[in-house]
Amino acid sequence: MSFNIVPIDAPLGAEIVGLDIGQPLAAEEFAAVRQALLDHLVVVVRDARITAAQHIAFTRNFGTLQIHVLRQFQLRGYPEVLVVSNVIENGKPIGLGDAGRDWHSDLSYKTRPSMGSLLHAQELPGEGGDTQFANMYAAADTLDAAERAALEGRRAVHSYVYRYERLRSEDKWRPPLTPQQIAEVPEVDHPVFRTHPETGRKALFVNEGFTSRVIGLPEDEGRDILKRVFAHTVRPDNVYRHQWRPHDLVFWDNRTTVHYAPGVKPPLRRTLYRTTVEGDVPV
Repeated sequence: MSFNIVPIDAPLGAEIVGLDIGQPLAAEEFAAVRQALLDHLVVVVRDARITAAQHIAFTRNFGTLQIHVLRQFQLRGYPEVLVVSNVIENGKPIGLGDAGRDWHSDLSYKTRPSMGSLLHAQELPGEGGDTQFANMYAAADTLDAAERAALEGRRAVHSYVYRYERLRSEDKWRPPLTPQQIAEVPEVDHPVFRTHPETGRKALFVNEGFTSRVIGLPEDEGRDILKRVFAHTVRPDNVYRHQWRPHDLVFWDNRTTVHYAPGVKPPLRRTLYRTTVEGDVPV
């Protein structure tokens, strides 16, 4: 192969050096990228000078693309691409400006949550705008025994509306969801600990963004346990902070990570394009 996998000095993450993702992948190249994702949970391709069409084509190597419910933030002509941006044009946001404002796993509120997300830098601020990733294998492996016992075998509810309305109460630019949008994202429940379909390893599968409650626990008890679990998950020794460079493409496994990106405030500008790959039903 013409590229190398270089682990990052962090609890997760690796750079793929020398890969041209603007070209079709050979079978062995595709297999190597997929294995790097399984091994490192987050992979980074630097200086990926690709078009939106090439971004989509590369993503299709990994499965069916998912379309985000906020269709007003699709890239024009490319509904598979969600625009993540704080830029305002003609008085309106061009993208989802607070997409990363809390720790979450993309589309965990779906019956078949995202297998992975691919985020490509378009315009970066001069400072700030980092994205942090936490290792959910490690979070599961090091969870306090009492909390593990309380959560083992349980399922938790994930809700897009739960997160959307919470963020909307803080940022009034978010328009109300339409009845049609709400109907597209009903609540779902998933195992608190999920088994990765490719590695067979157990990972925590709850996140502060979309997980609203634990089934079978009193509301206050479940809320308190989740709060402690969320704090445990994102302790500094379990996190990789990605400092963006121009044209970076970052690909992460939503089955084994959560991520957080508080963004930046105007006049600083930050715009990225995101695709997501449909995954399996968590077990």
